[in-house]
Amino acid sequence: MKSLLLKANFIVVKVGSSLVTNEGRGLDRNAIAAWARQIAHLKQQGKNIILVSSGAVAEGMQRLGWNKRPTAVNELQAAAAVGQMGLVQMYESCFGEHDLHTAQILLTHDDLSDRKRYLNARSTLRTLLKLGVIPIINENDTVATDEIRFGDNDTLGALVANLIEADVLVILTDQAGLYSADPRKHPDARLIKQATAGDVALEQMAGGAGSAIGRGGMLTKILAAKRAAHSGAHTIIASGRERDVLMRLADGELIGTQLQAQQMKLAARKQWMADHLQVRGKLTLDAGATKALCDDGKSLLPVGVTAVNGEFERGEVVACLDHHGKEIARGLVNYTAAETALILKRPSTEIETILGYVDEAELIHRDNLVLL
Repeated sequence: MKSLLLKANFIVVKVGSSLVTNEGRGLDRNAIAAWARQIAHLKQQGKNIILVSSGAVAEGMQRLGWNKRPTAVNELQAAAAVGQMGLVQMYESCFGEHDLHTAQILLTHDDLSDRKRYLNARSTLRTLLKLGVIPIINENDTVATDEIRFGDNDTLGALVANLIEADVLVILTDQAGLYSADPRKHPDARLIKQATAGDVALEQMAGGAGSAIGRGGMLTKILAAKRAAHSGAHTIIASGRERDVLMRLADGELIGTQLQAQQMKLAARKQWMADHLQVRGKLTLDAGATKALCDDGKSLLPVGVTAVNGEFERGEVVACLDHHGKEIARGLVNYTAAETALILKRPSTEIETILGYVDEAELIHRDNLVLL
């Protein structure tokens, strides 16, 4: 079997903090220059590349003389603001050696949870790719708070892969790939070369925290692969210290762990709903409504809803839970939380009597709903 990168046209490459900053000792120009050289080579092959790079906070810590990653949000934001300057300067310099321009893009969850801003980000990225520019994306740590931060750039990489409908997400890390157990604790652990993205067994294999510099661990990478698979994107987890890793993958060589997506690509709007990290509310469904959604492909009617939680407005994304509390779908709701609470368990014919008006007979129309 050949590498999934061989025939990929749209690729998202994510590099972690420990790689970018040489384990927190400052920006590693040699490593960044090597990735720039490889990405330039892939562009010559006609591939479109977006780079998601960690490292702003770690570089800021180094510049500020901090040895330990702060926990206070304001200090993290300050470190990110300081470090982002050096990070983008380094990338621009290294890609400039190959006559390539770069573009800095900082994102928060709000940018992708708002439909209009989501489409704007998508349009901007696609335009940059058409212009031959290399987008360099990082989480906007300078303004992000606990409520809106992605939490790690593995997740951000997956969301960007979904955003542009990428073929492959490549996560470069300081490990060779996913092992059957933590190789630092189990010398007999074996490298998982191929698997299916979203396989729950992979989450059990993945360990906890990564380095002291970054926020991610192998588990975040496995979950990122699962999220990327929502839009049909495959994921490769490989060592960023492997010689010419991107070029060799593009030539078809199997390196690291390949996690293959089984799902077909979702329609863009449904993909956006599935990618939401934060939903505005939750609807609990009875068995009949669950069957109607999952098995019969029907819309969600008020009569099938047994409980409503959260505060949401019309048109916002809500989660649909079965009676066991498992999330089975997400969708754009036609009524506010307060209105939903009044019409739940009631037939659609009574909506106008209860609310004084009727907008839609469905609480969530099938066209605005995606199964998970």
